Amino acid sequence: MNKATESRVLVVEPDRGSLDLIKAVLTNEEVQVMSAFTGEEAWNLFLDVHPRIVLAELSLNDMNGLELLKRVLAADPGVDFILMTADYTTQQAIDAVRMGACDCLSKPLHLGRLRDCIRQLRGEAITRQLTLQLDQDLASAYQFEGLVGRSPLMLEVFAKIRRVAPHFRSVLITGETGTGKELVAKAIHHLAPVSMAPFIVCDCSTLVETLMESQLFGYVRGAFTGAMQDKQGIFECANGGTVFLDEVGELSPAAQAKLLRVLQNGEIQRVGSPVCRRVDVRIIAATHRDLREMARRGEFREDLFYRLSAVEISVPSLAQRKEDLPLLLRHFVKKYSSLYQKEIAGITRRAQVWLAAHSWPGNVRELENMISGACIMCAGRMIDVQDLPQFLNSAQHGLSSMDDEVVTLEAIQQRHVKKVLSLVNSNKAKAAELLGISRSTLYDILRRIDLSAASDQLGQPVCGTRMPIAHDRRLHEGEGTLVASGSRGTA
Repeated sequence: MNKATESRVLVVEPDRGSLDLIKAVLTNEEVQVMSAFTGEEAWNLFLDVHPRIVLAELSLNDMNGLELLKRVLAADPGVDFILMTADYTTQQAIDAVRMGACDCLSKPLHLGRLRDCIRQLRGEAITRQLTLQLDQDLASAYQFEGLVGRSPLMLEVFAKIRRVAPHFRSVLITGETGTGKELVAKAIHHLAPVSMAPFIVCDCSTLVETLMESQLFGYVRGAFTGAMQDKQGIFECANGGTVFLDEVGELSPAAQAKLLRVLQNGEIQRVGSPVCRRVDVRIIAATHRDLREMARRGEFREDLFYRLSAVEISVPSLAQRKEDLPLLLRHFVKKYSSLYQKEIAGITRRAQVWLAAHSWPGNVRELENMISGACIMCAGRMIDVQDLPQFLNSAQHGLSSMDDEVVTLEAIQQRHVKKVLSLVNSNKAKAAELLGISRSTLYDILRRIDLSAASDQLGQPVCGTRMPIAHDRRLHEGEGTLVASGSRGTA
């Protein structure tokens, strides 16, 4: 996106006098102002010039401003859309925010607020571009053997992998399903002295119990019906390398006993054979279950548990390392946009808010699958909410509780900021990133929240009342207010 495109502002206003006044306000803001009087004219102009900011009257002659909002954001979710109306209501503001508007200004317009709004949006656009580049750099800098993270918990996992890899004979990796335990196992093997030797994965949960031992340890001809020749098991195939036993807690008692013999003596015994065979393998086991508790209940061999857990690496859930979410998002967007040969630059602010509010029960695997699907569905340069599963609509659920309240847009903004801060454990830098605003803007909002709380304690009104609409149009220089006629659709 070039600099000229970033400076374009489309103003949609059916009243020529009001349009001229808005243009005059924006003259010194280093923006290129284009104008339209109707919704269809604005839509056609939008498709031609691709402005980054659209300032539109809610009540147009040929369509509702919300319909124009819907069209614009469907074509380019990265556009900042501002609605103006002389008949401001809380429900209109809520509907506009739900649909993706970044602000809803009531008429008569306050000139200072209009200027500040345009300046803020332009500054945020620059910040978003810098953030995208920074995310790309960080995603590369914080990759470790296929793993992505910069949270303290993940950095500790990386440190353990480095310490363990050169010396391990057995490692136990624990963590919830989908946290990336296999990636940790591959990283350990890759950094080990046997990195060039085989790395064989065995998902113990998929092994048929009657065939489990023969698949792990092999069999000899005639050991059972259908055994027409000798066959190596997984451990013999991995001789000199590493065996990764995923969901090791699913092994049968007989298989556990034989696995213990491999760990103790480096020997395996094929099914149907009286002869033991020597193997040199390193074993990495993984489970989402509590093996210690299973051992206490007699469901898992206690001696095998102690052998496996001599070195244990616990992989945190995604909910425990939410600060890694932006890095993971950038990583997966880059991965799947390249795989599907699409030019996808990133994820919109409102889509990031949806993703940040999700609890991620499926962890990183769920996130990867979701971004993969979003990249398939994405028709533009940015992944937006319509590309994500609808159950993620936490923003809409959060706003629904306000439907019956009479509150100002300022109050809605403050509540949303508080909610995002709670989701990121009061990390202001992360909150500002997810909200798509600068930290100074966030601090200004928080300052107003503190002032509102102080006013409540003093029994004073928190928010001002709406100004009455004047019946003539004039520019109040002293008050800095653009006063509009009382008819709908004029400014």
